[in-house]
Amino acid sequence: MELSVAKLSNDPLFLSLLLLLPLTIWLWLKLHANGREKLNQLPSPPKLPLIGNIHQLGKLPHRSLRDLSRKYGSLLLLQLGHNPMLVVSSADMIKEIVKNHDIAFSGRPRTTAASILLYGCTDIAFAPYGEYWRQARKICVTELLSLHRVNSFQFVRDEEVEDTIEKLHRASFNGEAVNLSELLMVVSNNVVSRSALSRKYDDGDGKSKFGLLARRLLVLLMSSSVGDMFAYLNWVDVVRGFTSSLKQVNKEMDTYFDQIIEENRSSNNNGERDFLSIILKLQQDGLLDMDLTLDNIKAIILDMLVGGTDTTSTTLEWVMAELMRNPNAMKKLQKEIRDVVGNKPKIDMNDVNQMEYLKCVVKEALRLHPVVPLLVPRQTTSKVNLGGYEIPPNVTVFFNVWAVQRDPELWEKPEEFIPERFENSSGDFKGQDFEYLPFGFGRRGCPGMAFAVAFILHMVANLLYWFDWELTDGENAENLDMDELYGLTVCKKVPLRVLPILQNPTRGRAN
Repeated sequence: MELSVAKLSNDPLFLSLLLLLPLTIWLWLKLHANGREKLNQLPSPPKLPLIGNIHQLGKLPHRSLRDLSRKYGSLLLLQLGHNPMLVVSSADMIKEIVKNHDIAFSGRPRTTAASILLYGCTDIAFAPYGEYWRQARKICVTELLSLHRVNSFQFVRDEEVEDTIEKLHRASFNGEAVNLSELLMVVSNNVVSRSALSRKYDDGDGKSKFGLLARRLLVLLMSSSVGDMFAYLNWVDVVRGFTSSLKQVNKEMDTYFDQIIEENRSSNNNGERDFLSIILKLQQDGLLDMDLTLDNIKAIILDMLVGGTDTTSTTLEWVMAELMRNPNAMKKLQKEIRDVVGNKPKIDMNDVNQMEYLKCVVKEALRLHPVVPLLVPRQTTSKVNLGGYEIPPNVTVFFNVWAVQRDPELWEKPEEFIPERFENSSGDFKGQDFEYLPFGFGRRGCPGMAFAVAFILHMVANLLYWFDWELTDGENAENLDMDELYGLTVCKKVPLRVLPILQNPTRGRAN
């Protein structure tokens, strides 16, 4: 061996190759780095061992991520445990995704909670992108949440709104302040649950079986799973009882659904009293383009409840809070509403459709306070080049629409509540211009937009038609607490307590 090496060491060709080897390796690395530097090295803040960037999310992730994006760039790579996470905080990048890569960004990360609670993610929001998701979403859009269906549930909205106005009327008569945040949550959730299952979410005493179950489900759905961030630690979720809690709530909800389905099948109704009845009737008549199991149907209906519960009430809460803080805007809106309605005993949707400033107010509230500021996370389904960077498949993607909708390069005075900015705008509640995305965008955009908007506009019109509003003693409009609380939605940290003052008691039905 020593002789062979000695011979090679005297070989000119070997010596030349030996001398060229470091240069060859350096050139290969340099070329490889030049080819990948722009593609792979996404801006990323420093991270800690094991946990990555989890500690940098803070209590209000949409704000923390906006601050990080301002420092590192509108495309930002974070590491949450073992999971890479891409944060997009730019209207331009969202536009590029929609125009060129919407399918590649249409996946969903699979979470432990969604898998157990939503029947293996066979709902619409958490289902993986593919043929099942396309067909299920088509059923939802064309059969359950079409404009015709939305209009057909107006009687539910009317009854629940009327019940709320009566509660406020009694409080006004007694000179009592009300927790408006709580009232709005009750009416919103009742509208959604009655439309989905013909069941009230809250029966007035907070003891509704369905409401209690739904609350537990929502809390668990938003709870952190150790196994989702560290796959090798999924046993921790078992030990701490998280997995068993998920399974128990799923079992109880499943039993509850079975009871409702059995009642539906044994009753003599026309099959169109709620979302569950509609989809069961379509299945029975063979009018669906796909075969749905009962578990699939339960998952889809649960999706409606999860998507509608708390989201509309949170929007209403922010609308009223912003109006309380901006009394000139409230007076302008009240004048429009009362001029349109006059002395009619009831506000109908034809009246609401004439209220242009009302729409501006709701749009502006949604701009400042998108209900889900980071949207529901997506996942890349394939490798894609975005903004000059190569994004690999299976990366979780968060879209910080809260940051986009407060971007000073896109909005004048972005932190201020100025409904007039929408008066001459051709944009609507859809994200067509990519600067305004309260209901998401692309294939994964919220299919329940029409349902939510119809109720929000109707509810606000009624609140401001019947009542003037004052803050409780010791509060003033300029100092109204607008701190946020992060959860399923981003709601006010301190509930909105106000005093309703009935205006013109002889008007319409309030006499």
